Amino acid sequence: MLPHRHLWDTWPVQEEDGSTTVVDGAELWMALSAPAVGHPEERHDHARIRLLARTADQWHDLGDAFAAGTSPGSREWSGSAVRRPDGTVSVFYTATGVRGEARPTFHQRVVEARPRLAPDGFERDAEHRVVLRADAPYLPANDTEGGPGRIRAFRDPGWFRDPADGHEYLLVAASVPGRDHFMGAVALARATPSGWSLLPPLLVADGVNHELERPHVVVHEGRYHLFFCTSRQSFHPPDSAPTGLYGFVAPALAGPYEPLNGSGLVIRNPPGRPEQAYAWLVLPDLSVESFVNYLPTDDGEPRFGGTAAPALALDLAGQSAALTGVVDVTPSSR
Repeated sequence: MLPHRHLWDTWPVQEEDGSTTVVDGAELWMALSAPAVGHPEERHDHARIRLLARTADQWHDLGDAFAAGTSPGSREWSGSAVRRPDGTVSVFYTATGVRGEARPTFHQRVVEARPRLAPDGFERDAEHRVVLRADAPYLPANDTEGGPGRIRAFRDPGWFRDPADGHEYLLVAASVPGRDHFMGAVALARATPSGWSLLPPLLVADGVNHELERPHVVVHEGRYHLFFCTSRQSFHPPDSAPTGLYGFVAPALAGPYEPLNGSGLVIRNPPGRPEQAYAWLVLPDLSVESFVNYLPTDDGEPRFGGTAAPALALDLAGQSAALTGVVDVTPSSR
């Protein structure tokens, strides 16, 4: 996507109906970004949100979404974004660590920035406000040591407006008290006049999985489809299920949820390439975005992709989900 930079965990700037925002014929997207230096796993310690425009099959760099030092964290992790009627964009993201810290810690909270769109990206003077922190029944996500797959979660806020009641919600990858550190959950919060209010979790993987990342909901044919991604290392025991996109379906946002395809597995990486893609995101048109993670090479050393993977087409019918191919992702096709 961009020379000399890793990009991963992409998401679109959405309209309030869930569709992707198009400005001057280009879709607006965001992604996590870091310089392509050092070991690829070190990118999480340097992640910033990048603003991108997509025209046909081309990506155009609009630079860092925010000015350096404006986030309360030492780095910015995944989130979501929605354009408001007044021309601003609510960007919900994960502030991780503490600004100015000597070494990365893993304190996570949900922040909203509300910049105004400018011709070359976002205006730079937006205020960043912490709008949501982990509180009961969720565990605090404030580890000082650790790394991906080894820390508690309160991250990846996914914005959603429920057509049934008109309220705004955030879905958050969270942790709850559980067995043997396998306590992944999908938290839910609702917007109120006084701020965001935490609600009981939509899904809990007590004793089964450590983290349910990038949770989001797509309403299709009147049914609520809850999706998240997770890795094979996060299961208990490890490798008891594959890295992939998992999904559940319910008649309403609050549930009750039943697994799609009987097991919940919607998309998996092939056994010979168990880490080839990650961070799947299902859009309202049922196209699925992800990024290229690790691919095998002839010398046996996996190569990190750090770029967008082909978009896939998903078919949903009742409690089943199936891939139907690769989709055209030009802005006019959505």
